[in-house]
Amino acid sequence: MAWIWIALVSTIVVLYLLQQLLNLNKNKNLPPGPIALPILGHIHLFGKNPHKRLHHLAQKHGPIMYMRFGFMPVIVVSSPAAAELVLKTHDLVFASRPHSQASKHLGYNQKNILFAPYGPYWRNIRKLCTLELLSQLKIKQFQPMRRAELGLLVNSLKQAAELRNTVDISERVLAASRDMTCLMVFGRKFSDRDLDEKGFKAVIDEIMQLAFVPNLGDYIPFMGVLDLQGLNRRMKGLSKTFDDFLESIIDDHVQSNQEKETQDFVDILMTIMMSVEVGFEFDRRHVKAVLLTLK
Repeated sequence: MAWIWIALVSTIVVLYLLQQLLNLNKNKNLPPGPIALPILGHIHLFGKNPHKRLHHLAQKHGPIMYMRFGFMPVIVVSSPAAAELVLKTHDLVFASRPHSQASKHLGYNQKNILFAPYGPYWRNIRKLCTLELLSQLKIKQFQPMRRAELGLLVNSLKQAAELRNTVDISERVLAASRDMTCLMVFGRKFSDRDLDEKGFKAVIDEIMQLAFVPNLGDYIPFMGVLDLQGLNRRMKGLSKTFDDFLESIIDDHVQSNQEKETQDFVDILMTIMMSVEVGFEFDRRHVKAVLLTLK
């Protein structure tokens, strides 16, 4: 048992020395900030209310502040003028997205538009979604479907009122919105029994939660291998479940000979994938990455 602790301490010491060595060659012209701990950086400064802590630190160090979350450098801006510099004046400098465990496991290794780094691929995918999937003409084509689904929602509320049943309006509206999204994207609605034993809604909710939960492996790389939070294991499981689900939907669309009055998003993306005029790499992985964004 003792050798495990010796190995762990040795690893931490080596990482700290490596961190210091790398810092020697980096530009020191950085904004002011609080003193960082070895390895952890400034992670230890945050508790249940990080926004309050950042406010107090900004009062001391200024509206543009340098921090480090583990090995990840972070610039914190906390004034309108500083925000304008980052989001408007120098927006392209800060437009990219860092690599993360979530982007690897849940974003098809940054092929998902939400996680893709700023560059030619992101611009091409954004243009594709804007012109082919979310154009005013395409949204208008789904208007009869949306009207029909809203009619079903209103009728269900009327029936509940006649029976004097208690209704969770938020849940009903969310369910109707989810059904409309599925009809536009996949061409059909799904019940909870259609995706894993957890249920369709639970799987989607868990993907959304894990995509943005803080992961130690993103800030301290060797922690990602240890997976102390168990997040990577959960993300891999969800990724496999949803990938199989998307594969089955794509296969159904490829094998179907049914004539459709309005093509759903899977139909459109598969047509684009098979086109020789797409102009950039776009295969089934990219189709699934786009579908995962729109689900």
